[in-house]
Amino acid sequence: MIAGVSFLAMLAVGMPIAFALAALGLIYIFATGNLILLQSYGQQMFGGLENYGLLALPLFILLGEFMNAGGIGRRLMALALAMLGSIRGGLAYVNLVANMMMAAILGSTVAQITIMSRLAVPEMEKAGYPRDVSVAITAAGGLLAPIIPPSMLFIIFGVIAQIPIGDLFISGIVPGLLIFLAFIGVIMWLGRRHGFPKTEAMPIRARFRAVLDALPAAAIPVIIVGSILGGLATPTESAAIASLAAVLIGLFVYREMTPADILPAFLNAARGSATVLFLIAAAQVFSWVITFENLPALVAETMQAMTASPIVFLLMLNVLLLVLGMISDPIPAIILIVPVFLPVATGVYGIDPFHFGVVLCLNLTLGLLTPPVGTGLFVASLMGKVKAERLAVLLMPFFFAVLSVLLLLVVFPVLSTGLKDLL
Repeated sequence: MIAGVSFLAMLAVGMPIAFALAALGLIYIFATGNLILLQSYGQQMFGGLENYGLLALPLFILLGEFMNAGGIGRRLMALALAMLGSIRGGLAYVNLVANMMMAAILGSTVAQITIMSRLAVPEMEKAGYPRDVSVAITAAGGLLAPIIPPSMLFIIFGVIAQIPIGDLFISGIVPGLLIFLAFIGVIMWLGRRHGFPKTEAMPIRARFRAVLDALPAAAIPVIIVGSILGGLATPTESAAIASLAAVLIGLFVYREMTPADILPAFLNAARGSATVLFLIAAAQVFSWVITFENLPALVAETMQAMTASPIVFLLMLNVLLLVLGMISDPIPAIILIVPVFLPVATGVYGIDPFHFGVVLCLNLTLGLLTPPVGTGLFVASLMGKVKAERLAVLLMPFFFAVLSVLLLLVVFPVLSTGLKDLL
């Protein structure tokens, strides 16, 4: 009880959650007087990082840095434009297709919104699209990042849940495509409402040149997804191969990267990785504490008294996750939720852990675009120079589209587990 109150107090005064989680273990030890546990404290924290799957995290962050420096994102945007003909709202669809391609490389919503805001919004505004709507479509496309593999949230969930990350990636493919199709429907509706301009047809020669120029860039998502689906590489190995490919493409094919860009990319990746990895190490201490407190068993008892239906359990959990996502970033929320609710979901309700992981990560991602925290919302607002309040309103149709997909996933688990079981 003392540990729980102290933890909430630390969060209330604005202490970073990683430090609050680490301090929680010490408070629990001294509050219970069980000082012998101090000998295991450092070991528990180190044990949180002693997982091969976590190596994929810094490698995918590094891949994003190399891709940004090498001009790969711009080529993928051009490829998406070449794939579409002369249709109304063509650039909006191009934006979404390019976002899906970027999702298969970056795996980070904030990184994706940052890059795509630079690439897509100026082009759409130049073509006659309202700026605020252009920024909203770009921000919504960022929701594909945590679901379409590779996904940083999937990596973290897989490490905490101790399930194969490659299988988790496969489980996210069908839900990611469903969200993509739902977003196409939203863009069609927005196009009629705002009178999107018609995209001019590209000459055959220009289209062929754009496709040819983008082939090396398109090879990166093919390497990642293909090597995992084909069983040729683990997610960690695929990230390493893709990072090497991104460097070679940037240096020798597009020649937009120089050797001087490599060291800053490593430093940026190291900073980003250190922040996330310390959070995961502190999360291990949190899991250790709640195990001693027998919290999962208490939650299981309470949930069983409320409902015996797995669907009702998931619906109640989704409501809790939506509220939590509004006040917390996804990574801390995953760290708080998984140790408590995963044993209940799998042990009491028989829910597949991969299905649970997809629903959890997709739901928490919505929090990136909802106030008051909404990191992705404020990044898009800043990059696109649109008020966050206006952007939040424009994102509502996309928000409800994702909620519809979430409901489908809850009712039909095969949508997330079917492809994995088939393969």
